[in-house]
Amino acid sequence: MNKTIRRASVFSLLLVLALLVRATWVQFYDGQALADDKDNRRNAIETYSAPLGNIIVGGRSVTGSTPTKKSDLKYKRTYTDGALYAAVTGYASQAYAPTQLEGIYSDLLNGTDSRLKSVMDTLTNQRAEPGNVVTTIDPDVQKAAYEALGDKKGGAVAVDPKTGKILAVVSTPSYNPSSLTDANTAGSAWQKLTSDPEKPLVNRALRQPLPPGSTFKLVVAAAALEDGLYSSVDERTDSPDPYTLPGTSRDLTNENPNAPCTNATIRTALEYSCNNVFAKMAVKLGQDKVKEMAEKFGFNDDKLDVPVRAYTSVYPSDMDPSQTALTGIGQFDVTATPLQMAMVSAAIANGGKLVSPHMVSQITNSGGDVLEDYDDAGSKEIVSSSTAEQLQSAMETVVNKGTGTNAQVPGATVGGKTGTAQHGENNSQVPYAWFTSYGKSDSSGKEVAVAVMVEQSDAARSEVSGNGLAAPVAKAMMQAALKD
Repeated sequence: MNKTIRRASVFSLLLVLALLVRATWVQFYDGQALADDKDNRRNAIETYSAPLGNIIVGGRSVTGSTPTKKSDLKYKRTYTDGALYAAVTGYASQAYAPTQLEGIYSDLLNGTDSRLKSVMDTLTNQRAEPGNVVTTIDPDVQKAAYEALGDKKGGAVAVDPKTGKILAVVSTPSYNPSSLTDANTAGSAWQKLTSDPEKPLVNRALRQPLPPGSTFKLVVAAAALEDGLYSSVDERTDSPDPYTLPGTSRDLTNENPNAPCTNATIRTALEYSCNNVFAKMAVKLGQDKVKEMAEKFGFNDDKLDVPVRAYTSVYPSDMDPSQTALTGIGQFDVTATPLQMAMVSAAIANGGKLVSPHMVSQITNSGGDVLEDYDDAGSKEIVSSSTAEQLQSAMETVVNKGTGTNAQVPGATVGGKTGTAQHGENNSQVPYAWFTSYGKSDSSGKEVAVAVMVEQSDAARSEVSGNGLAAPVAKAMMQAALKD
């Protein structure tokens, strides 16, 4: 063999080796990446080649699957009472990535979760029968919240303080997830939903943090009692009315100029929602102590999964004294979700212990065998039982004869706190209305904690209040949860 032929042979051999290496790389490395690519239609064809598993509420499926016509995607997702449960289920779409529980448990619901496979499935590499997601949602409480919010823009959450089970997650205005399931029609529905100024796709219950207003005064009161700044909710405070914000000439006044807020006790200050008391209290405690208490309740937690990741509720840092004062009344840069404020009331109602909130009870295989149980949720002490008892007593005063009388429930002991949070520069826009509370049945022992936020309604600006707009929603939810 001459030198030229030998070189050509070696070069050809190297080309063949390079091709083999590249083919191997594509098959065993790039192949998986291509298979997992969201734009790979084969994934959608496989996912929708058979009915999906279901999301269960109150013992019945609120999801389903139906055959399609003239499509390589054989099935599409369907929803029962879709708008009612959209903030819980999210959507599973042939065109868009799944959201909420549909997204978190997509592998379980489409049968690709390894825990679903039998020995035969593993040997034959067949997709297993899909599993189901069993939620903690109480359909009666969910419906009560949805109907009570009505055409108001807002969010509501209900939690069982003893177990941490989330009984309701409602966001309005809502949308019908069924409009997004079919690839042939999802595009127009998506454009309509995303261009809607009311933002129906936003989960206001879990992922829309807004200033909590005076509901945050519960956190400040808890910090003051735990710190020993005041020995009880009936000890008088040193609180001038009006209160001049430190370092400024600005006076902080109260909504009711005739309220007995001068040097008021914590009980009276919660009953009349006295801004001067809690603004000065926050300054006296200092931002670090208020922040520490807020974080015990769950503020600044960027990994709050229920199992949907809740948006972070924020208590700020690096403030001057006047800004700290404003945080004492739930303003400045304090933000909270309805879930977060429901957690505050739940911990107080449960003797100072917060049980981890969760809206999935179990996940099961197609035969109902439990793959994972979430109901044994852990708890942590937020405040002492003594502090919790005192705050309960003061919150009950708010509902019995204070600013929260619209939340009274016959046959139940109810404690609550109203909030009206400023919105816009110099409070130029319609305020947010808040109410957080707990209810305890006088006969059955059932308990529930709720939080309601009304972001917008048709009410005149002068009529916007936590008691007027949010408390009736909370009442409806508590009645549904506590009924025998």
